[in-house]
Amino acid sequence: MKKILAFCFIIIFTFTTVAQSDVDLVKSTVSKSEIESQIYFLASDELKGRQTGSHELDIAAAYIANTLKKFGVKPAGENGSFYQNVPLEKTIPANHISVKINDMSGDKFLPVYARNIDFKGDAIYLGYGTKEDFEGKDLKGKLIIVKAGTSETKDARSKFMAGRTKRGLAKESGALGMIELAEIDQQVWDTYSHYFNEEKIRLESPEEKEEVFIHLYMVDEGMAIADKVSKSKKLQTELKIEGIKTELLSSRNVVGYLEGSDPELKDEFVIYSAHYDHVGVGKPNAENDSIYNGARDNAVGTVTVLSVAENIGKYPTKRSSLFILFTGEEKGLLGSEYYTEHPVMPLDKMVYCFNSDGAGYNDTTKITIFGLNRTTVGQHMIDAGEAFGLTVIDDPAPEQNLFDRSDNVHFAAKGVPAPTFSLGFTAFDEEINKYYHQVTDNPETLDYDYLEKFFKSYVLSARLIANDPKTPFWTEGDKYYETGVELYKNKEVETEVLD
Repeated sequence: MKKILAFCFIIIFTFTTVAQSDVDLVKSTVSKSEIESQIYFLASDELKGRQTGSHELDIAAAYIANTLKKFGVKPAGENGSFYQNVPLEKTIPANHISVKINDMSGDKFLPVYARNIDFKGDAIYLGYGTKEDFEGKDLKGKLIIVKAGTSETKDARSKFMAGRTKRGLAKESGALGMIELAEIDQQVWDTYSHYFNEEKIRLESPEEKEEVFIHLYMVDEGMAIADKVSKSKKLQTELKIEGIKTELLSSRNVVGYLEGSDPELKDEFVIYSAHYDHVGVGKPNAENDSIYNGARDNAVGTVTVLSVAENIGKYPTKRSSLFILFTGEEKGLLGSEYYTEHPVMPLDKMVYCFNSDGAGYNDTTKITIFGLNRTTVGQHMIDAGEAFGLTVIDDPAPEQNLFDRSDNVHFAAKGVPAPTFSLGFTAFDEEINKYYHQVTDNPETLDYDYLEKFFKSYVLSARLIANDPKTPFWTEGDKYYETGVELYKNKEVETEVLD
């Protein structure tokens, strides 16, 4: 009799599970209280901003690994662990920078690239540093002085982005370095000085390093120095940088997997990824807060991955799952760069990378997907958002090139379809800048009612994609489409997907 009852129970349980819709399955595992408790831990003061290479980031990694293990996720790292070691090199910033141009000098600098140097010599002023400004000039061994941005740019972010092009032109010319004179108010200074003047970390390279091209922003109030420099016939410059040194360190990606339930589709993997690092500790603000807790960026993203791991661990999807939490995103997407060069499983088995990252939110009725219409499964995300009362929108600021500024881009560059699932963001406005890379990005400032709907939408999107009988791919014409064709050229599914 007991065996009959047990058998009946199994049949009833199996039927109930199968009959449940994906929406019901999501609701059964995603809860506001769990989201809140996990974010409060990861974004706590005790983790000191989760700086890459820090002891506190190792604590976060252990927490993530143990949480994955609790959900039944299997380790996919080195030596049977959940960890992939990422070898890094840390550069200690300068303890002294001084610049003198004729009889003028500055006292606030944002070093983009710097090395120890004691230089006295000629400089040349090139206006805004356009391509035309560089043409026909003998710049070899000289220091270039330009005004930051362009004649059209107004905001600081655009000015800094314009510097990339100028730097490329300056390096090609054989110049020693470039100093950009910039009018930077106190708020912008507070935002960017922490980043530019902190320790720099990059992947360790066995190759001999070339001499660093110097690129500095120098604060020029009222652009008074630029005005005088533009009128000077000859420029003599003294540039001194001291105290820069390097040391080796390591950090860890956290990786785990779950096997899919379908005999054929389980050979395809969907990656669920996010970075779990942030920017550490800086100078105290007026409230004596110096910890960049990183609740929005990216404790939220980290916990979305944990949430989907819990759900799939309990209710397996047809495709297999690979969960990756990256280190070093804030240092230049380092963890994801290293992973794509040293994958724990072949990249051509990874049919989708569903990344979760963002600067914050300014619209709690929306979800923003960077790359929504660039892959063939965008409708799944739209449907998932609607199921929980949220509207899914595409990138509202394409000029910021946000798709290529998160960990997803390294997978996209290899051919793996890889959008980024982000909080409701409609523009880089005051509400975003209030928290983005600020000490104010604390867990108590989040709207957890909104986050519950956001998390449920992410998990439902994951289930719809992972159970879709048709393999996801790039939308034809996308710049990564042909790379994807090359990556999956030996897969049997390609004819069905691409022809």
